[in-house]
Amino acid sequence: MDGPRRFWPAPLRDRLRGGSMMSRSALYSGQVWHVRFRPRRHRLSYRVFSLLLDLDEVASLDSKLRLFGHNRWALFSFRDSDHGNGEVGALRSWVERQLSEAGVDAQQLRIRVLCYPRILGYVFNPLTVFYCETDDGQVRAVLYEVCNTFHERHTYVIPVSDGPVGAIRQSCAKELYVSPFVPMDCRYEFNLTPPGESVLVDITENDRDGRLLKAAFSGRREEISDARLLLTFLKHPLMTVKVMSAIHWEALKIWLKGMPVHRHRPADLRVATTIVSRSEEKDLMHERA
Repeated sequence: MDGPRRFWPAPLRDRLRGGSMMSRSALYSGQVWHVRFRPRRHRLSYRVFSLLLDLDEVASLDSKLRLFGHNRWALFSFRDSDHGNGEVGALRSWVERQLSEAGVDAQQLRIRVLCYPRILGYVFNPLTVFYCETDDGQVRAVLYEVCNTFHERHTYVIPVSDGPVGAIRQSCAKELYVSPFVPMDCRYEFNLTPPGESVLVDITENDRDGRLLKAAFSGRREEISDARLLLTFLKHPLMTVKVMSAIHWEALKIWLKGMPVHRHRPADLRVATTIVSRSEEKDLMHERA
């Protein structure tokens, strides 16, 4: 924090520092990378950051931070309409309904959302991860919300099977068209390290012939404060625009490599959900083994 201490006048520095708080929400700075293995190898890597937002804290963050807004414009903002069924003020209740349909008792669970925020009003989130946890940090279910550039959104709701603390491995069939260079007949394998001092979201996509591509985000935790948000903006001033630009730039490079193209067929529903039962997940994991 030497930058704000040195360059900002004391009154402004105090206001910036005043937004800092130890909370269940955080900022994770790190790297996202993709590797495609077939039929042509292609790799990309970018420096990015994500916000981890506890849905029970976003109103407090909105009131205490000058540079963060909830359901309103701000330098950084989080809008309910970008997630779930798009209903403002009802995101937590929407998640709870999905958990109930999946057979997970949502009472007393905290819900934390790992996503890109809007920056200067713009965002595109290829993947948003909802961690549904007990107060002692045990993850009971994960929601993987996938968006494509055709404004379609599909959420995979997967209860967490009992296993080693801190390691989550899950799998489900692909239901939403994402890339023109990846067929629909695929399945996802998720490997997660839940948010702590670091976070990892690792996804492998397999087709009939095995591993097709791998994508991952890893980041280190930083407390959310106005000072930290300001420094993050200076490091990544147009990150959300860069995300969308990079999608099209990498697509052009893949196309020039001669990758086969799979045409988009509109989803039956623009916003949809798949509940993956524990038995279905086990069957998919067994097929992989």
